[in-house]
Amino acid sequence: MIRNGHGATRGAEPPGPGGRRAVRVWCDGCYDMVHYGHSNQLRQARAMGDYLVVGVHTDEEISKHKGPPVFTQEERYKMVRAIKWVDEVVPAAPYVTTLETLDKYSCDFCVHGDDITLTVDGRDTYEEVKQAGRYRECRRTQGVSTTDLVGRMLLVTKAHHSCEEMSSEYREYADSFGKCPGGRNPWTGVSQFLQTSQKIIQFASGKEPQPGETVIYVAGAFDLFRIGHVDFLEKVHGLAERPYVIAGLHFDQEVNHYKGKNYPIMNLHERTLSVLACRYVSEVVIGAPYSVTAELLDHFKVDLVCHGKTEIVPDKDGSDPYQEPKRRGIFCQIDSGNDLTTDLIVQRIIKNRLEYEARNQKKEAKELAFLEARRRQEVHSERESDCDF
Repeated sequence: MIRNGHGATRGAEPPGPGGRRAVRVWCDGCYDMVHYGHSNQLRQARAMGDYLVVGVHTDEEISKHKGPPVFTQEERYKMVRAIKWVDEVVPAAPYVTTLETLDKYSCDFCVHGDDITLTVDGRDTYEEVKQAGRYRECRRTQGVSTTDLVGRMLLVTKAHHSCEEMSSEYREYADSFGKCPGGRNPWTGVSQFLQTSQKIIQFASGKEPQPGETVIYVAGAFDLFRIGHVDFLEKVHGLAERPYVIAGLHFDQEVNHYKGKNYPIMNLHERTLSVLACRYVSEVVIGAPYSVTAELLDHFKVDLVCHGKTEIVPDKDGSDPYQEPKRRGIFCQIDSGNDLTTDLIVQRIIKNRLEYEARNQKKEAKELAFLEARRRQEVHSERESDCDF
């Protein structure tokens, strides 16, 4: 059980400590297949100031510089808006971050991870703001990347599940997916995520239900946390004037039982952080029981239980997992209005597999070339320095 904070009210810029002017921070990116690594970057950026503005690139810009995105720009805009540390989203942000952009949105500086982002011709997209001293860096989240998630979907193994050993087949694929020949770049590639209590604390920092709040319980896999989940949780959140939404996440093996194949794509620890980052969720139950029991309802003092329009798979004994909330008259089905499922996302990936693999190889080739050029520049500078003595 993990309680989640709601963050600042969107659109309301708080004053800085002591009444000083608020420090406005700028982040930008593709935010394609938004995962907890993106959320962690935005969490760190928000902690550096008082108000976080996030620019999201268009499909056209991403295709030009990196290759085709998995999600549309409208889907990506909404996903970023749902992250609780984001105060404002700027659609169609330019791919290259300039001083003009920072000044336009009154931002003091921009924040990016400790990896590199390059234009189609191999230039650092943050070069101008770095030279002006208006650039800050945050730590990249180890163990997750869009490349990794795409690889899991294409390989169709269960090696990423929390109880599974990484097979030699998965390890070989993970080491080579999307890499140019001989490429070993520190930013592109796959590594395994290691959950820590510190990471959970950083994402949670919440509160208990307060008197007068309506406790709403939802449960599911919440795999590849996506726009359909956001639409569903937003509607659930809107059912009460003062909602307190608890999300129960099923164990990997439970999800695999009712979803099959290699689902879930993200393991329980990863799914926990993804849901905790959502502004509509107040608390997360890690490893929730598949059936919503009387004990669970009484323990959390649940007022309402919601489920989407997806099929309700019977429990292993053939019973309805929602029979108890239905008996109490507190069960409600919610239509999110969005039919984008995990299966459809996987189908998008598989349909464009060659394009995505080519995109990742192209991205790594540019990054390796940039690293080599920087290494040569450092060697040249050292030699010039030696000549001065």
